[in-house]
Amino acid sequence: MRAVVVDQPHSVKVTEIDDPSPGWNEVVIEVKACGICGTDLHIIQDEFPMARFPCVPGHELAGEVIEVGPGVTNVRIGSRVGVDPALSCGACYFCQRGMGNLCDSVGGLGTTWRGGFAERALVPERALYPLPDGMSFAAAALIEPVACVVRGFHRLQPLVGETYLVIGAGPMGLQNAQVARFNGASLVAIVDINPERRERARADFGFEHVAASLDDLRGVAPRGFDNVIEATGVTKVAEMAIDAVKRRGKLLLFGVCPPGEKAAYDAFRIYNEEITIMGTMAVLNSYGPAIDILAAGAVDAEKMVSHTFTLDRFDDALNIVRKGAGMKVQVAGRGA
Repeated sequence: MRAVVVDQPHSVKVTEIDDPSPGWNEVVIEVKACGICGTDLHIIQDEFPMARFPCVPGHELAGEVIEVGPGVTNVRIGSRVGVDPALSCGACYFCQRGMGNLCDSVGGLGTTWRGGFAERALVPERALYPLPDGMSFAAAALIEPVACVVRGFHRLQPLVGETYLVIGAGPMGLQNAQVARFNGASLVAIVDINPERRERARADFGFEHVAASLDDLRGVAPRGFDNVIEATGVTKVAEMAIDAVKRRGKLLLFGVCPPGEKAAYDAFRIYNEEITIMGTMAVLNSYGPAIDILAAGAVDAEKMVSHTFTLDRFDDALNIVRKGAGMKVQVAGRGA
C-alpha cells in the first residue's frame, strides 16, 4: 500500500510499504481522512522525542473498517469509525490512576505505531469510536484535535457565563474559541498578530472581539478574563498571557512550547490574586465527548477544513501548513 514514510528526520516520501494484517483485537481501516497537526511537523524535524523512525505519521484519522482480527466484537467490516490515537500501557502508576495521557510509556498512532497518512491503518479495536450517520469523514478527522480542546475544558472546569480570551487564531485557537462559546461563555475574545487569521475569526466564525494585542482589549474586559487559553505554543506569549487573567482567573497553557524554555511569572500576584496556571496534555476521556459536540455543531467542521489533498500530494499539504495558510489541512483517501 501507499504511505507517507519519515525514514529519518527531515526525510519524507510517499512510498510502498507492507499491507497491515490484524492480530488479536486489531482492525484494519481504510483511511478516508487524516489531518496534519503541528506534531507531524515536529516529528519530521526531529523535535518530538516519542517518535520512532521509520515513522508513518498522522494521528487525526477516520475511516472504514475493511478487516477485523480475532477477538474483535464491537465493530464489523463496513463500520465508519474515528480513531483515538493515544495508546497508553494500562499498567503503569499513572494509567492505574486514570491518567493514561501521562503514561510512563505512552505511545500512539503516528509516533510509535503506524499512523494515518497511508491508504490503510492497523488499529487496536479499543481505539475505535463509531461515527454518527450524518458525520462526514472530514469532520471525523477533526475529532482528535477537538478532543484535545475538550480535555483542556475538563481541566478548566468553567462556569456558564464566564469570559474567555484565546491567544492564537490558528486552527486550535479557533476550536477552543468555538467550544468556549458552546459552553455558555458571556464573552469570547481572540488575539492574533496575523491579520488574515483575525479576519477569518471575524468573518467566517463570527467572533466580534478580535484584536492584534492585549492592549486593544482593555476596554472589552477591564478586569481581565476568567479564562485565558494560550494556543500559540510560544513561550514568551505564554509568559505575557497572565497579564490578561482576572483575579481568581485561570491560565490554560494549551499550545506546545519548546521543552526547556522558561516562562517567568510574578509569584506574589499568583498568590495574592488566587490565579491558577495549568497545562493540558493531549486526550483523556474526551474523544467520545468531542464526537458529541461536533455532532451538535459546536465546531463548524466545514469551515475548519480549508485544504484537502491526495496522499501523493503530501508535500503540497505540508507546505500549506508550514506557511500557516488556511485552517486545517487534510489528506483524503479514496471515497472520502
